[in-house]
Amino acid sequence: MKIHLTSVFVDDQTKALRFYTDVLGFVKKHDVPLGETDRWLTVVSPEEPDGTELLLEPSHHPAVKPYRDALVADGIPLASFAVDDVRAEYERLRGLGVRFTQEPLEMGPVTTAVFDDTCGNLIQIASQA
Repeated sequence: MKIHLTSVFVDDQTKALRFYTDVLGFVKKHDVPLGETDRWLTVVSPEEPDGTELLLEPSHHPAVKPYRDALVADGIPLASFAVDDVRAEYERLRGLGVRFTQEPLEMGPVTTAVFDDTCGNLIQIASQA
């Protein structure tokens, strides 16, 4: 068994696609219209185009807002992405205007940082020494 698809709820799929591709560097995998406004919209790592897909899922369900608000209020990231070097990625993303809620922090062999994805979520980046 392996993870094929995971998702993050987003307030605006078009805005999320821009952020996740233009800023974070993912590439669009699927963009299929669903109804009048929603899409089956996934991105993948350019390093693993056949790897795990991230669904940029519309946040319409009534449970989403209180769930995400509670996570953000407590500083808990919704997802974690692996990077080769957290400090370098932190500097690159800051240079692109990304707002971090946690600067790089070493926790034993792991370094993490947390940023706001502009779509209602906190996202963690992590690397191992």
